[in-house]
Amino acid sequence: MNFKALFKTTLLTTIVLVGLSQAALQARRPRLTLAVTAPGMPAAIAPNPNLLLGNPSQATAIDRNNLLVARPQYVLSYNADRGIPNWTSWQLNASWLGNLPRRLFMPDTTLGAGIPVVTQNDYNGSGFDRGHMVPAADRNRTPEDSQSVFLMSNILPQAPDNNQGPWEKLESYSRDLVRQGKELYIIAGGTGDGGIGKNGPATTIARGKVAVPKMTWKVIVVLDGPSATPAITSKTRVIAVSMPNEQGIKDMPWQNYRVSVDAIEAITGYDLLSTVPKRTQTALEKRVDSL
Repeated sequence: MNFKALFKTTLLTTIVLVGLSQAALQARRPRLTLAVTAPGMPAAIAPNPNLLLGNPSQATAIDRNNLLVARPQYVLSYNADRGIPNWTSWQLNASWLGNLPRRLFMPDTTLGAGIPVVTQNDYNGSGFDRGHMVPAADRNRTPEDSQSVFLMSNILPQAPDNNQGPWEKLESYSRDLVRQGKELYIIAGGTGDGGIGKNGPATTIARGKVAVPKMTWKVIVVLDGPSATPAITSKTRVIAVSMPNEQGIKDMPWQNYRVSVDAIEAITGYDLLSTVPKRTQTALEKRVDSL
C-alpha cells in the first residue's frame, strides 16, 4: 500500500472511531466535534465544550512544549520538557458525575514521537502527590471517562498538603455546585519552579524529567445550569485561586487563596477567558470572588 492510500485508510478509520465515541456521549451531554488532523498539521477543534473559555496559550499539535491534546473528557496543553500539563480545561455538569472507583495511573503513550513518557513510578519516593488537574471525581460516570483522568499527562507534582488540603476542598465545593444544578467551565494548571513536598524543596523529580511547579492555579466560571449555548455575562460568578505548592497549608480554607483572573494571567502569561466578549472579559477578570 502506498503512503497516500495508507494515510487515507488511517484517516477514515480515525474518523469512524471518533464518530462512535461521540455517539456514545451524545445522549447525556453536548456532542464534541474533534477535527482529525494529519501529523505536522495544527490541531483544529470546533466546537468542544471543554474548551469553551478558549485556548489560553494558543497550543497546537506541533509544539512539544505547548502541545494541544484534545479528548472527549478534557483538553490540555502539555509541556514535554517539563513532563506536566501547562493547563487543563474541562466542562463540569451532573452528566459527568458517577461513582466508579479510582483507576490505576497510566503513562500517556499517545503524545507523539520524541515526547518522553512519564510513568506513575516517576513519582515514587518524591515527597509529592500525583496531582490530578481534572479530578478523578469529576470524570467517573463511565470507565473511559475515569481512565482518561488517570493518564499521567493530566498529572503534576503537588505537595500533599496542597493536594489534600485547600485544592481538594475547592474540587469538592465545585461538585457541590454542580449537584445544585450549576454548570462549570474550569481551567487549571501549575506555574513557576520549585515546590516543597514531604521531603523538602525540589524543582524537579524523576532525575529531572518532571518539573515541580511553585504554584497551582484554577479558574472556574459558574453558570446557572447546562445549556447548549452557555451565556457568560459581566455578572457571572468567576472563582480564581492561586495556591502555594508546599506543605503546611492542609487546614487552610480554599477561600484564602482567591485572586483575580488578571493576577493569574500575570504569573502565567496566558490569555484566559479569551472567547468572552472583551468588555465582559475585562469586568470578570479584575474581580475577586467573595461569595
